[in-house]
Amino acid sequence: MSNQILKPVDSSKIHPLLAHHTAHLGADRDDIRGAIDRLIHNLINIEDKDGKFLLRLDDGRVLDTKGWNGFEWTHGVGLYGVYKVWELTGDPKAWDIMTSWFEARFKEGMPSRNINTVAPFLTLAYLFDRTGDRRFLPYIDRWAEWVYNELPRTEEGGFQHIVYNSVNHQQLWDDTLMMSVLPLAKFGLLLGRPHYVEEAKRQFLVHIKYLSDRKTGLWFHGWTFDGRHNFANALWARGNSWVTIVIPEFLELLNLPEGDAFRQHLVSTLEAQVKALAQFQSPSGLWPTLLDDPTSYDEAAASAGFAYGILKAVRKGYISKDYEAFGVKAALAVRRHINDAGELTQVSFGTPVFNTLQEYKDIPLTSMPFGQAMALLAMGELLVRFI
Repeated sequence: MSNQILKPVDSSKIHPLLAHHTAHLGADRDDIRGAIDRLIHNLINIEDKDGKFLLRLDDGRVLDTKGWNGFEWTHGVGLYGVYKVWELTGDPKAWDIMTSWFEARFKEGMPSRNINTVAPFLTLAYLFDRTGDRRFLPYIDRWAEWVYNELPRTEEGGFQHIVYNSVNHQQLWDDTLMMSVLPLAKFGLLLGRPHYVEEAKRQFLVHIKYLSDRKTGLWFHGWTFDGRHNFANALWARGNSWVTIVIPEFLELLNLPEGDAFRQHLVSTLEAQVKALAQFQSPSGLWPTLLDDPTSYDEAAASAGFAYGILKAVRKGYISKDYEAFGVKAALAVRRHINDAGELTQVSFGTPVFNTLQEYKDIPLTSMPFGQAMALLAMGELLVRFI
């Protein structure tokens, strides 16, 4: 948590809902914009100085999942956070960061294909939408074809959560919805292939069927058809936060009419989750890394994802305005965890599906591109409330 002294608030700039919460925090519009700028600076300058967080593969490849110049889901989420800032502010620095990242990766060559390496192409699809740069199209087209035609499937046709270092045979993870399913829907709309969109919708239904917890409305991290169980039955915060982020994004992207049955199903799924989240929010405004275990540490990246998803879903009219205060409380808590250097603190490292709950509690805390990006999303939604 930052020890900085925040400047006094200009109450004329504060949205009525924020006034009560921000009076002692200094979270005015300029403060939030400054936090966004520092988050982006930190995002592109994170380093793994001692190699502690490098991913070493059996074939000799070494992947930097922490620094900015790798090619993983961490960078995909990071790019999407920067894109959302550009979409809101038109900041040319944000645009340059995205385009420079892709130019560098094109020169290096593409990585092996898996669920997670699809994630950066969501942002590339949006860049192509904006620019029409034909150089981008073959990459989008080829990776879209791979997702639809070649990505390994589980029983019932679910996207198997294959990653660099594990095929995760017959496994569904909630992360997949953010990393590959949302991109597939965007690819389908961009390329004029409605069957991609329908497949993305079907993937949501399969994942809801096996990962949502009927007792709480929250989501389990993973499911395996090989043994038919949810591993440790972990109601893991960041996995849940992908759901909270991706459902409003998906609904906005597809722009389905209010009476559409699929839309109604996603909205009710989201509202059930958010209703449970409201019960488990820590007094700090964050959520514990195991949502139903207050002895597990509070985790800021997931909390930023919850803040974004809740606030956006309220703003778009998907869920009740009654939940807005929980989102605001979370976003302000996330702001308190952005330090002077622009690092979102209290972020857990990348986390596989585990067989015990204790393993989730033992994941180390470190700055990560996805944490920076999720904080960018949350701060962006706060910024919207000053418009």
